[in-house]
Amino acid sequence: MQQRVSPRAVPALLLLLLAAQPPSGRAYPLGDEAGLGRVFDGIGGLSGGGATSRLLVNYAEPYRSQILDYLFKPNFGASLHILKVEIGGDAQTTDGTEPSHMHYENDENYFRGYEWWLMKEAKKRNPDITLIGLPWAFPGWVGHGKNWPYDFPDITATYVVNWILGAKQYHDLDIQYVGIWNERQFDVKYIKVLRNMLDRTGLTGVGIIAADGDWSVANSMISDPYLNDSVEVIGAHYPGTTTLAQALKTQKKLWSSEDYSTFNDEVGGGCWARILNQNYVNGHMTSTISWNLVASYYEELPFGRDGLMTAQEPWSGNYVVESPIWITAHSTQFAQPGWTYLQTVGHLTQGGSYVALTDRKGNLTVVIETMTHDHSVCIRPPLPPFSVTPQNATFQLKGSFASITELQVWRSQFNFQTKQPSFLEKLPPVKLVNGSFTLNLSEDEVYTLTTVTMGRKGRHPEPPPSARFPKVYKDDFNVRNPPFSEAPHFADQTGVFEYHANLSDPGAHVFTLRQVVMQRPVTWATDADQTVSVIGDYRWQNVTVTCDVFMESVRGGGAFVAARVDKGGQAVRSAKGVFFWVFTDGTYKVTNDLAGQTVLAEGRAGTGAHVWHTLSLTVQGQSASGTLDGTPLWKNVVVPTPKNGWAAIGTRSFELAQFDNFAVSAE
Repeated sequence: MQQRVSPRAVPALLLLLLAAQPPSGRAYPLGDEAGLGRVFDGIGGLSGGGATSRLLVNYAEPYRSQILDYLFKPNFGASLHILKVEIGGDAQTTDGTEPSHMHYENDENYFRGYEWWLMKEAKKRNPDITLIGLPWAFPGWVGHGKNWPYDFPDITATYVVNWILGAKQYHDLDIQYVGIWNERQFDVKYIKVLRNMLDRTGLTGVGIIAADGDWSVANSMISDPYLNDSVEVIGAHYPGTTTLAQALKTQKKLWSSEDYSTFNDEVGGGCWARILNQNYVNGHMTSTISWNLVASYYEELPFGRDGLMTAQEPWSGNYVVESPIWITAHSTQFAQPGWTYLQTVGHLTQGGSYVALTDRKGNLTVVIETMTHDHSVCIRPPLPPFSVTPQNATFQLKGSFASITELQVWRSQFNFQTKQPSFLEKLPPVKLVNGSFTLNLSEDEVYTLTTVTMGRKGRHPEPPPSARFPKVYKDDFNVRNPPFSEAPHFADQTGVFEYHANLSDPGAHVFTLRQVVMQRPVTWATDADQTVSVIGDYRWQNVTVTCDVFMESVRGGGAFVAARVDKGGQAVRSAKGVFFWVFTDGTYKVTNDLAGQTVLAEGRAGTGAHVWHTLSLTVQGQSASGTLDGTPLWKNVVVPTPKNGWAAIGTRSFELAQFDNFAVSAE
């Protein structure tokens, strides 16, 4: 994959595309005589929900910093105004698991995971960025054995408030909003308890987004004044650019607090261009947040490459600046949170839309999109039919903008027919005549016309070329004071595998990787009953996977190494592959699935708890063999499917177990 960042030269004849002339035919007014619209709250990206930034942290410099610049650096790339992160809950929440700051009720650790680091890096580039936290899942203790977090609202609120306090105490991060979301329903009592606890702990400035899922909370807010006062923002996920009358009636901020979720090719860029404008034009939403921020997870996991850009190869350093980055820049580089939408926004007569914003100090930014239906389809919801045709559009500036004589012009053309797109090109300024200008608009274009002169299409040197995961890979986990709790490239799917300093072991296993979650989490996804972390190249077929394992659960404990694991994310429960298990009761088993239902071989192994064992699994064609502590234990087991997949390690259940000296060799 190649980084698409080089702007095309702007030929002089493009001047002909911008005709500065008095309005002819219908003119679209842009003015403030009748007042202004809603206040713009910014455009953002979402890390988490889940583990979508997992591979980013493993990039070497300078590539990691370059990726962060394209996301957050003002006047450079996407220049995002908002970063929303998952409050890790030890559970599978779409593409993986992120660790909680409280694995257990008496446990607090505010250095697990990578979201703290990411927020600090975003803040380093843009000190004014808005930070949001949202729990998709919770450790099992929060639900007291139920898969529901709100039966004990004081406990859940304390858990969330502790995360916000920890962000400030340990990382000097001010969290401005916290979301409340569950796939099934919101909980009115919990919202009130959380608001009260935030206020009592001095976090009066932290706003609540509820229900961070759909508009349904609006009805309850209208009938319940205390609930209405508790909520600052009504947030909907994938609203299809529309809202409900009841939500508007609350007079609250309305956000598309999770949107996009679409493959980041040019059609994905078109989806993003359309909804960034039309979420306000159709739905009065003043913020749109992309799930996800950056596609930094294995592409074969669910929703692969659904980020604003792609950074899924830390082993090579390759990343791709995709079209949504530059589409974002059309808005973020030329308007800031606190600017205000004009009331004079809307749809173009021959398809497309336009919005206009002002800083109330004389600056004006107009963003126009003409995305056609088939080139702007988002993954959800279904997109009703509409048509867009080429058109001349005249805009008449009125009110306090009537005296503007020149606008800077930036343009993106998707050029689906020629397959030679150009993004965020700076064109010559357009001169206005009597406050008017006319554009010759083609299909699938985005324009920004603005008084702001600071825009920039940032550029770093080309990253290294794309490369597959190395065929020979080893990790002994011997990292003292690791910067992150996760080992490089391992993608936890259920359970949490963290670096562990085994100070009681004077031998070869001083530093290990440890699975630490001992209770099924509270989660909306279907967690597997087993814990599993995948790694490597999904295309691997013939491989040898070796790892030392140390089972800590005397009764019912077990651990495995695996190859050809074919599923992860929210589908991990049905994953198939070749799984070589050993158990603390002295037995072993070879299965064709993570659930352990399809048994290919089994027998005595002599394994037990609190003893290190070395497992080695070799899969060649349709045959698999395994050794225990260097001695063949089983061989020539027939494995017809799957044909390929990741390597993996894991445990029989949510239990303590350690892993060391992981190695994989693929043909």
